[in-house]
Amino acid sequence: MTLLSVEKLGKEFGGVHAVSDLSFTIKSGTIHSIIGPNGAGKTTLFNLITGIYTPSSGRIRFDGKEIAGRAPFELAQWGMSRTFQNLQIFFNMSAMENVMVGHHLHLDRRFLPSLLRLPGIARGDEKAREISAELMRFVGLEAYVKADAQSMPYGALKRLEIARALASKPKLLLLDEPAAGLNATESREIDEVIEKVAQSGVTVVLVEHDMKMVMGISDHILVLDYGRKLAEGTPDEVRNNPVVVAAYLGGGVP
Repeated sequence: MTLLSVEKLGKEFGGVHAVSDLSFTIKSGTIHSIIGPNGAGKTTLFNLITGIYTPSSGRIRFDGKEIAGRAPFELAQWGMSRTFQNLQIFFNMSAMENVMVGHHLHLDRRFLPSLLRLPGIARGDEKAREISAELMRFVGLEAYVKADAQSMPYGALKRLEIARALASKPKLLLLDEPAAGLNATESREIDEVIEKVAQSGVTVVLVEHDMKMVMGISDHILVLDYGRKLAEGTPDEVRNNPVVVAAYLGGGVP
C-alpha cells in the first residue's frame, strides 16, 4: 500500500529550482533512502514533505490526505515525524524528558485539569514515562534512562532523537542524515535501530551520505541530481546503474 506519494513537485527560491518536477511513491513498511550530493535538494524535499516549506507546484499525499502546505503540527497529528541533520536536543532536560516531549500529542493538554493536577493528568504523565523508558530501551539506550541529556555521548544522542520521534507514534519517520558524525560502531547501532523501526511497522525515509548504510538497509533508493530524479530502484539496481555510479557512487560501494 502506498503511504506517501509525490507528484510533479517543485520548489523555487528566487528563481532557483531547488526541486523540479519530482514524482515518486513510498510503500508502507519499507525503508526508503534519498541520496545525492550537497545541493541535490534532499533536505528541501524533506522540508516540503514535513510542512516546513510550501511547494511552488505539485502535490503531496500522505495516508490518503493532500498535505502540501499543511503545518508541521497537523502532519504530526496525522502520523508523520522527523529528525534533523543537526542535533535538536534539550540539554537542560533529562534524556527521558526529551523523549516525553515527543509524546505530548497523546497527553491531556487541557488547561484546567493540568492547572489543578487532576488524577488523570498524573496518570497520563506516568504512562508517558513508561512509554519513554520503553522507547529508550528499544533504541538501545537502557543505560541512559536516568541520565541527563548533556551527559550522553553524541552517538547516543542521535538514537535519543529517534526515540523522541517514535514517541509521537508515527506511521512515517523521516531521518535526515542519522549517521552524520558517527564512527563505524555508532553507525552500525543506527543501522540496527532503523531496521527495528521498520520491522515494527513504521515506514522510514532517510537522507544519508553513508553509502554502506544506504545499500545495506534500504528497500528502495531515490537518487536526486539538482532537484530532479536521476534514478530510483532497489539497492542493486542503483548500484549497477552506470549513470548513478558515474555521478555519485564511484567504485567504493560494497
